[in-house]
Amino acid sequence: MSYSTPDSLQTVTLDDVLGAQKMLAGVSRVTAMEGSRHLSQLVGAPVLLKCENLQRTGSFKLRGAYVRIAGLLPEERAAGVVAASAGNHAQGVALASSLLGVRSTVFMPSGAPLPKVAATRDYGAEVRLHGQVVDETLAAAQEYAERTGAVFIHPFDHPDIIAGQGTVGLEILEQCPEVRTIVVGIGGGGLAAGIAVAVKALRPDVRVVGVQAAGAAAYPPSLAAGRPTVVANPATMADGIKVGRPGDVPFRLVRELVDDVVTVSENHLSGALLLCLERAKLVVEPAGASPVAALLSAPDAFEGPVVALLSGGNVDPLLMQRILRHGMAAAGRYLAVTLRLTDRPGALATLLGVLSVADANVLDVSHVRTDPRLGLTEVEVELHLETKGPEHCADVNRALREAGYTVID
Repeated sequence: MSYSTPDSLQTVTLDDVLGAQKMLAGVSRVTAMEGSRHLSQLVGAPVLLKCENLQRTGSFKLRGAYVRIAGLLPEERAAGVVAASAGNHAQGVALASSLLGVRSTVFMPSGAPLPKVAATRDYGAEVRLHGQVVDETLAAAQEYAERTGAVFIHPFDHPDIIAGQGTVGLEILEQCPEVRTIVVGIGGGGLAAGIAVAVKALRPDVRVVGVQAAGAAAYPPSLAAGRPTVVANPATMADGIKVGRPGDVPFRLVRELVDDVVTVSENHLSGALLLCLERAKLVVEPAGASPVAALLSAPDAFEGPVVALLSGGNVDPLLMQRILRHGMAAAGRYLAVTLRLTDRPGALATLLGVLSVADANVLDVSHVRTDPRLGLTEVEVELHLETKGPEHCADVNRALREAGYTVID
């Protein structure tokens, strides 16, 4: 693909997406579409999951990266490419470059998860660790591009990237012709913009809904202002959509073609990830689970059939562990209680007996004896329990109080 004038750089058409689809034949996978009975019951209409977490490199990013690099001129390819990313874009650029025989350098934050760093290297890129946050890494990559002549591959703010990501929309229409609503996570906007270009050109009746984490939601204020605006210090567990400013090119397309942009809480994000793992048997990162989070937060807001796009599955195992605990707590399946009891032999055993009768599983116990607020014969005990849901949590608290224990709120 080529764009000869500055004005054309602001436009992506259905023909561009169809061209990208031909270019990606045999490169990217046509990922599976899986039905979700649980979400379908919740929404009251069929819900299907488009599994881009099963794409090569574990996310949709390969699509756009390959189309962008494949479109470079021979002299540009000879100079190599450079990118900055903490994960998915890094791996997409690395694999796309290797497939096309182009040298790639990827800057990643010093604290990037080791599995993502190793995967990027394994896909063939030279990895350089720089900076503590992505903004510092991005600046280093851009400086490298200016100094060496390497082509900077932006993660979302380029028409070729958007056209490549738009091929997901074509697949959704082919796999689920009856679709009424497509729900997709938004960071910089490249994926949502590409899908909207393809879908609205072929099926203008299909509603396209973007989802952002509430703590990193740059699109709602930008759409209200009519131009990309910056959200200072975006904060969310969904690092794949933690972008402080929409891209210029995708913003225009999202404003024109995407029907709505909604936000979701961290509790709904972690709950969505847990649901994908337990009910769908799919490993999904928080950003990839954001469409499911939107369905959980407002199930009546989506006309079915609904396709929720699971955009990626690259999640660090340690982060996964923390998120799952967060999700279980949000679902009422963890309970932390602090109470006081008499510090005498057998007191803890008696307490554990009450919890056993209440059918609560004890995960952790800690004692405090040195707090000046405690009496001479008192001990404060903090318990972490595994429970079966909010009603069971209430039953456990009631059983403790009925047994005579003082539960400290």
